[in-house]
Amino acid sequence: QEIVSGESEEESNGVNLMEFSDEILLHILSYVPCTDLVLNVRRTCRKLATLCLDKSLTHTVLLQKDYKVNKDKVKQLMRDIGKEIYQLNMAGCYWLPSSTIDHVTRCKNLVKLNLSGCHVTSLRLSKMLSTLQHLRSLAIDVNPGFDASQLSSECKATLSRVSELKQTLYTPSYGVVPCCTSLEKLLLYFEILDRSREGFMLSGQLMVGESNVPHYQNLRVFYARLAPGYVNQEVVRLYLAVLSDRTPENLHAFLISAPGSFAETGATKNLLDSMARNVRLDALQLPKAWINGSGLLQHLKFNNPFYFSFSRCTLSGGHLIQRVINGGRDLKSLTSLNLSGCVHCLAPESLFRKAEDDIDSSILESLVVSCCNLRHLNLSAAHHHSSESVGNHLCQLLSRLKHLLSLALPVCSITDVAANVEKPPMASNLVPQTFGRKVRIGIQTYPRNLADQANRKIESSVFWALMGSLRFLETLEIIGSSFSSAMPRNEPAIRNSLPPCVRAQSVGDSEVAAISQLTYLQSLTLAQLPNILTGSGLINIGLQCQHLQTLSLANLGMMGKVVYMSALMDMLKHCKCLRDLRLEQPYFCAGAQFFQALSHCSSLQRLCIVSRSGTLQSDAVMSFMANCLEVIMCHMFMGESLTVCKNLQQSIVRSFQADRPALNVIIFPLLHEDLTEVIRDVPMRHLDEITLFKSRVAEEPPNLWW
Repeated sequence: QEIVSGESEEESNGVNLMEFSDEILLHILSYVPCTDLVLNVRRTCRKLATLCLDKSLTHTVLLQKDYKVNKDKVKQLMRDIGKEIYQLNMAGCYWLPSSTIDHVTRCKNLVKLNLSGCHVTSLRLSKMLSTLQHLRSLAIDVNPGFDASQLSSECKATLSRVSELKQTLYTPSYGVVPCCTSLEKLLLYFEILDRSREGFMLSGQLMVGESNVPHYQNLRVFYARLAPGYVNQEVVRLYLAVLSDRTPENLHAFLISAPGSFAETGATKNLLDSMARNVRLDALQLPKAWINGSGLLQHLKFNNPFYFSFSRCTLSGGHLIQRVINGGRDLKSLTSLNLSGCVHCLAPESLFRKAEDDIDSSILESLVVSCCNLRHLNLSAAHHHSSESVGNHLCQLLSRLKHLLSLALPVCSITDVAANVEKPPMASNLVPQTFGRKVRIGIQTYPRNLADQANRKIESSVFWALMGSLRFLETLEIIGSSFSSAMPRNEPAIRNSLPPCVRAQSVGDSEVAAISQLTYLQSLTLAQLPNILTGSGLINIGLQCQHLQTLSLANLGMMGKVVYMSALMDMLKHCKCLRDLRLEQPYFCAGAQFFQALSHCSSLQRLCIVSRSGTLQSDAVMSFMANCLEVIMCHMFMGESLTVCKNLQQSIVRSFQADRPALNVIIFPLLHEDLTEVIRDVPMRHLDEITLFKSRVAEEPPNLWW
């Protein structure tokens, strides 16, 4: 659009886009989706016809968020440049029919292929892989009905050469793992439900005839992420059983992300003991039950670690410094650290400590000094209260981490302790104690220069200074330590929420305004900020953070009323790059004014609203969908009746599905008993990235998969 709008200006100045060098034009074209390059742009002139087929543009084809691509476009794309494609990413293309995969066979030179989230049967997978002899990296889903016995010998020959495998399991199975005899990197995502749609309990036992001998001898990276449920735990133990017999000598990254309780067994203990004796790790993440109360970290050896996750562990700061950082040794290699839910990680010991006690600033200082190159840090889901000692506030210490790109903090950690004493006078103090001139009760009388004093106080706060020092931060999460979303994964919606931390009571509009200093901010999450009175800081963010693409707001201000609605609508008018918006707030009114403001977000693709007792206007929603042509996901979990929700959902699908092949719409009552059944049909890309609330900073090692 910018190029088109600038044509007249270029002509008047005598500048022609085609006069630029090939290098500059190739750089410009690299921002255009490959389908547009090959199917549209290259047909405009001879020069572009040549440039659009340059190897730098056709070597890697990314379709994973090209929501306008359809079966016919993929077919034409593979026909035109299939032989030139070496890396193809179709992850999350859930809307494409399974027959689309047949056209991938034209890409004879493929080295990397990502089909996560695509519909692929055993027979189609076999046919496709039989023709891809150069394939070395593969990502697929294993769905119910998958049968490894249907894989041909040619397919198994291809799999035997694959060194990187990412496998998402929706049914108990080894998938293609036993066929991959040269594995160096194995990523497993367990999404198996405990109950079938009919309500039957599922078993973690594998299907009869499945090989139980995965080949791990060359393994360097093992990663497993489990969704809630005991079946996922049973199946992952089968994958780990082989590792416990013989630990790969070259293993340098061992990561298991498991929610809730995942008990240690004799086999897993043997595995960890073997790892302590035989390998040196660069990345580590273990279930909390495997670390809590054990001396494991004291015996594990590390080489040049780049990622640690001790999420939800009871690890104390003393153990963190002694066993992981070795008393403050140089850990410049560490770029990502997840301490989410580690309530005692900044305290010397956890035995007699309360979670709300002040942190030991010397522990955080040792961490900052030793890990000076951290780019991703997660300290959320804990009470990290700073003491009143000058210069030792958590925000002041974190400001030394100049390389941070993403940061997650609890709301109570950003409170300026000294500023808590200076509060505006309460209305009750204005009542005259003696007879005299009448004073109106309820209208606070401040000195004229109070606003100037407030601005100076805000700009001198420790959080304001922290935001000013992290100029290149791209992702920020400020989440209340007691916040829990009303939409848990496999359970009914939560009806009541815990009150915010006492230290967080003063965090509000001024702290939000401080975030506007982050010029390069791309993703922002704010949850459970109790002192939001007007939301004025949101307007500052909308004006200053012009690169903002993802915004998630939850439980801001008082719960009985959406006090920041006016400011939010003003903010949205400036968010031209916003693609994902998630709002979770009781009594939210999704009416005409809100959707009119949201229509200014011309790049918006995904919208999710979660609101207990919330209301919506169907006509406003339909008008919004008609105006915002890029929107392909609309999830609303409100307080409306089932009939209203179903009628609106059907209307949206009927009106827009034909022109938007990737359209995914769910309008459903939040407190309905069938909510979990509805959630299970949400495409994993949307469910994991926006519909479910969670902290995403340092959730996985950087560059785990392309």
